[in-house]
Amino acid sequence: MSNALAIASVTAILRDLLNNGLIDHNVSSAVGNVTVTAKPPDRVLSDANGSEAPQLNLFLHQITPNLGWRNAAMPSLDSGGRRRISNQPLALDLHYLISAYGAEDLHTDILIGYAMQLLHETPVLTRGAIRKALIPSPSVATGLPPALQKLAESGLADQIEQIKIAPDYMSTEDMSKLWTAVQSHYRPSAAYLVTVVLIESTLPTIRPLPVLKRGSNDEGVFVHPHLVPPVPTITRIEFPQNQLSARMGDTIRIQGVHLSGSTVRAVFTSARLTDPLPVDAVAGTDTDTEVAFVMPTVAADWAAGLYTVQISVVRPSETDARMTNPLPFYLAPVMILPATVTHPNAETTHLALSVAPVIRKTQYVLLTIGDQTASADPRTVDTADLEFNFNRIPAGQYFSRLIVDGVESWMIIRTSAVPEFDTAQRITVP
Repeated sequence: MSNALAIASVTAILRDLLNNGLIDHNVSSAVGNVTVTAKPPDRVLSDANGSEAPQLNLFLHQITPNLGWRNAAMPSLDSGGRRRISNQPLALDLHYLISAYGAEDLHTDILIGYAMQLLHETPVLTRGAIRKALIPSPSVATGLPPALQKLAESGLADQIEQIKIAPDYMSTEDMSKLWTAVQSHYRPSAAYLVTVVLIESTLPTIRPLPVLKRGSNDEGVFVHPHLVPPVPTITRIEFPQNQLSARMGDTIRIQGVHLSGSTVRAVFTSARLTDPLPVDAVAGTDTDTEVAFVMPTVAADWAAGLYTVQISVVRPSETDARMTNPLPFYLAPVMILPATVTHPNAETTHLALSVAPVIRKTQYVLLTIGDQTASADPRTVDTADLEFNFNRIPAGQYFSRLIVDGVESWMIIRTSAVPEFDTAQRITVP
C-alpha cells in the first residue's frame, strides 16, 4: 500500500508525464519554451511585461472517496475497544484540472491538445513508470528539492491497484463554479479522474494465532468428495395436479437427498404467523430422495400466502434432528362458491364470499372477476367471510380468482395436455 505521500506522488508523475511528452513532441518549436507547473490557478502569474508565457498547469481541485474500495474492510477494534484488529486502506480518487496558458494566438489550443493526447495515450501509470519518475538515478536525485526526494518513499508503485487516468466530464456550470472559487480568469481546461490511491495506516494491529482445532475432541475438517451434499438437502417441491401451489388437505412431495430417518417432518414458516407449523411425513413414504406430506384439513392455525418449508429429520445412527435448507412454498386460498352477488345501486356490484383458510385481518386480499379487480373491504378481525365492491358488472358468468398476499387460487386445470380454465371457478352475476 501507499502512504500519505501518494497524492503528491501522483501529481508529480503527471507533471513529469506532461513535461516529457511536450519535449518528445518538440512543442517548443511551435509555441516557445513551455513550462509545466502544479499550482492553484490563481498562483499562475504573468511575466514582468504582463503577458503569459506558454504554460500547462496541473491543479488537484478535488479528492473523493473511491466507491469500490470504501467498504472493502472497515477499521475494527476488539470487543473492549482498545486494540486494533485491522486497518482499512484510505481509498481516494483524485480530480485534476489541466489548464493551458499563453499570450499568442493558438498557443493555448496547441498546449491543451497535446496535454489531452498525452493523457489519452497513457491510461494507466505502470509500476515501472512510477518507479522511474519517483526514484531517479542518484546523480539526478541529489539535485532535486527535498519535497521531490521525499516522494521516493511513497510506496505508490507497490500498491495493489494500478493508477488509472480517465477524462472526467464537468458541466459548464461546474467548471464556472470552480474557476469562480479559485478567483482566477478562465483558461482552456480539461478535467481528469485519477483512480485509485490506497493509503494504508501504519497503526499496529493484533494478529491472533490460527485456530488448529475446535475443542479437544475435534477430528478436523471432514472432506466429502462428491457432488451430492453430505447433509439432508431439499431440491424441489412437487405440488399436486401440476399446480404452482398447494391447498389445505393436498398431498405434496418434497424431493432431495438424505431425507429418510426415524423422525421426519416438514416445518412451515410464514411472516404472518408467530410460530412455525410442523407437519409429519406420511408413514412409509419417506425415502432417501423423497418424502410425502398431507397438508392438514383443519386450518385454524394456517393462512394462505407465502411460506418457507424445511424438513427436520433424525438420520439413522443420530439422535439430534437436522434441518434442511429452506425452499419457498405457496399455500393457495380456496373460494367457497357460489358467492352472493347484489347490485346496491346502478354503479356498484357487491359480492360476499367465504374462503378457506381464514383470512388474517392484516392480509392483502384481491378478487378478480373477468377483467375487474377489487380489494376486500377492511376487516377488524380474522375471518373467512369477505366482502368486495366492484364497478357495475353486467350479468353473466365470469372466471374468477382470489389473490391473498400474492398467491392465487386455482383457476387453471394443468393436468390436461393443454391447460384450460376451470369452469368450477366461475362466479355468476345476476
